[in-house]
Amino acid sequence: MAGTFEAIPGGGAAVALDEVEISILRSLAVQLLELIGPGDEPARGEDPLASLFTPGPSEPPADPALARLFPDAYGDDDDELREYSSEFRRFTENDLRDRKREDGMALVRTLDGLTPTGEGGAVLKLTAEDCRHWLGALNDLRLTIGTRLEVTDEDEGGELYRLPDSDPRKPMVMAYLWLGALQETLVETLMA
Repeated sequence: MAGTFEAIPGGGAAVALDEVEISILRSLAVQLLELIGPGDEPARGEDPLASLFTPGPSEPPADPALARLFPDAYGDDDDELREYSSEFRRFTENDLRDRKREDGMALVRTLDGLTPTGEGGAVLKLTAEDCRHWLGALNDLRLTIGTRLEVTDEDEGGELYRLPDSDPRKPMVMAYLWLGALQETLVETLMA
């Protein structure tokens, strides 16, 4: 089971993680949560339902990683499409941020709830619902890291994957590839 997800009864999945892997996953998830930002809690005395009707931002984020996590719905080829994207963003981005935040928090909570084994690692057991959150969080982590590394479709098998150990991007490339492998085995496990 080391490093790959396997199916468990009840529609969930399990994977063995060592202490370093747990620490890296948790750190990356916390950084992602910081990037996404805190949720908007209703002010004291404010109707909590009122926040459901509060429009979100109408402009795409300036940070390329956030722009990748919250892309324009219709592209930006012309003024009319930009207007449609702006309107769509106003009514969907807050919900999307909430969902991404929920996925990241679920990842952190499941890692924090692990009981270490005698060898310093732990076996992470996810419910079917946990798996959904993990898939979302792993995807968001890969999109963010891939954007920071400027990974493109043309990079498949490219020089980025053959960096020398002395390259400062090497640890993030390794994390990007590892997260991809985790995501792939989790998808395969759930589809089996």
